[in-house]
Amino acid sequence: MPEIIAVDFGGTNIRAAYFPSPEPPPATQIKIPTKADEGPEAVLGRLVEAIESQYPDRHHDLRIGIASPGPLNPMEGIILMAPNLKGWRDVPLRDRVQDRFGVPVFIGNDANLAALGEWRFGAGRGTRHMIYLTLSTGIGGGVIVDGRLLLGWRGLAAELGHLTLDTQGPLCGCGQRGHAEALAAGPAIARRAIERLHSGEPSSLASELERHGTLTARQVGDAARHGDDLAIQTIAEAGAWIGLLLADLAHAFNPQIFVLGGGVSQIGALLFDPIERSLERHVMDPAYIEGLRILPAELGDDAGLVGAMVLASLKELSA
Repeated sequence: MPEIIAVDFGGTNIRAAYFPSPEPPPATQIKIPTKADEGPEAVLGRLVEAIESQYPDRHHDLRIGIASPGPLNPMEGIILMAPNLKGWRDVPLRDRVQDRFGVPVFIGNDANLAALGEWRFGAGRGTRHMIYLTLSTGIGGGVIVDGRLLLGWRGLAAELGHLTLDTQGPLCGCGQRGHAEALAAGPAIARRAIERLHSGEPSSLASELERHGTLTARQVGDAARHGDDLAIQTIAEAGAWIGLLLADLAHAFNPQIFVLGGGVSQIGALLFDPIERSLERHVMDPAYIEGLRILPAELGDDAGLVGAMVLASLKELSA
């Protein structure tokens, strides 16, 4: 069995872990700041240092798996563009790391690999058709079809947060209008709550907004759990959009299970219940939701790290 060093890196942190065999938990791991504003070469240097810190003294069939922000081309190992990493465009990450360490290196979109981790070792284990969504600052995802991660022609598939739900909707960070991310991610929930407060609706969140000048989705979720009507309705509105997204995905992929992760998913039943109601309302036939489960993710922040390990362990991708 291969030994694997898995890396999960983004705009804030770089995490690396050593797996003596292809299953969690890792034997050792480290987390260091990315310092993305210093540019690609500095970040690559820190990524290499993180890998070096996990390198075993002796090894046989060592591989490196990397979960990276994208969009990226996993076949060629190139990060095409990463909005949260300054200056990252057409960076040949796989070749740079492979040249440094001389072992096989595999990279994948961080949301896709989180899906892979949840499918193999988390909430989706035992299934063959699964869709994973991470609901956080953005909305990302991954699709497992017949026991395989869906990549698409150039490895760009499953940008599920950028499916259009409302052509007249708010502007998404990508520049398009009405994407799921613009309607139901954490910042969208906070923005909608602020809009309602500015329109004069009463809420306990008014004092938070006055004190801090802004709100977060976590604050809206906390207020909802304490019975605040505006917060409950705002969370339900986001849930309705997510449910519509799931209905579209159910029509396209007919999964056995939806797994929802990310910080926004931790709001719990106040979000999950309206998601389920909206999904039921928008599917064209009840057959699409017969036996379908919607479950919270199990791996938390480790999903990408575990997914990078799974990627590197797959025989068909590491020959």
